[in-house]
Amino acid sequence: MKICEVTNVDFSLRHFLLPVMRGARARGHEVVGVSAEGPLLDIPRAEGFRVEALPMARSLNPAAQARAFRALLDLFRRERFDLVHAHMPISGLLARAAAKAAGVSRIAYTCHGFLFNQPGPWWRRTLSLRLERLGGRITDTFLTVSEEEAADARRLRIHSHATAVLNGRDPALFHPDAAARAAIRAEFGAREDDCVITCVSRLVRHKGHPELLRAMEATPANAVLWVVGERLASDHGEDLDPHFARAAAALGTRVVRLGYRHDVARILAASDVFCLPSHFEGLPMSVIEAMMTGLPVVATDIRGPREQVVHDQTGLLVPPMQVAPLAAALARLAADPALRARMGAAGQARALDRFDEAKVIGRTLDLMGL
Repeated sequence: MKICEVTNVDFSLRHFLLPVMRGARARGHEVVGVSAEGPLLDIPRAEGFRVEALPMARSLNPAAQARAFRALLDLFRRERFDLVHAHMPISGLLARAAAKAAGVSRIAYTCHGFLFNQPGPWWRRTLSLRLERLGGRITDTFLTVSEEEAADARRLRIHSHATAVLNGRDPALFHPDAAARAAIRAEFGAREDDCVITCVSRLVRHKGHPELLRAMEATPANAVLWVVGERLASDHGEDLDPHFARAAAALGTRVVRLGYRHDVARILAASDVFCLPSHFEGLPMSVIEAMMTGLPVVATDIRGPREQVVHDQTGLLVPPMQVAPLAAALARLAADPALRARMGAAGQARALDRFDEAKVIGRTLDLMGL
């Protein structure tokens, strides 16, 4: 079969779609990727995938979305795909609509999080739900990365057969690594008795960095925060630099910004705790990566993370957007190496059972009939 995998930006294609593309190609299918142009497309292209760069936009601007729709429609009519598999709310709706208009015989969608479950004005949540219902009517295979959102899709009449496939990562890449731990900690000056808390995410407000930086002020002196990630050009909202400037003044060398890294597996192997205090999520890959590496996870008690983290067994769940409970959880782990080891081992076992990439991709391809 000839398959098209569609998303919004290069970051999403690299981190979410590429494993699916690899799996489909391994089963003998021709796979073409679609997203906006970006530097992270060099990886799938180096692996021999054709990636079409179209004017996809992460906004509600009607003119921008009209251009994206027209480009998708032209591509689908020209290429005559057997299956279009769409991802992300806006690009997913446009791709499904264009595929339907172009006469593509099979349309699939993977929901990585519903916009109506995110904080925002009522009109945006209402519009999101209505558009999801419209999209569901033209979707043959409707998948979600979270069990809760599969249940939402069925309950809210978006799609009666919505199925959760979860997310996955490769345990051959994400695992404890003593050599990497020693090298990376030496590179960034972490002492043996330091508790390195790592956060891996885009630098946007809803990932909870301001709360995390404030919480660090109430942790023991041996707690060090490594922040991995950067702001995408297409990201919207508050600039976080003032929050990091304040943290630098208060915490000095206890906060280290590492920027975007291609060696996240080594960074996690050098860490002691993983923290993701998001306000909303789908089913975050970074939590899976940390669990596979044997790290206890501190996350917010929201859709997605609460399906991954078992409170008081594999990590700690705290209320979103609150500094004090987050600080208490981090301080508890920073002060107790034995607790970190116990939770990390339990988390690794859970991740290997539920979030192994090969299992997740196999389930996804099977549900799409590939």
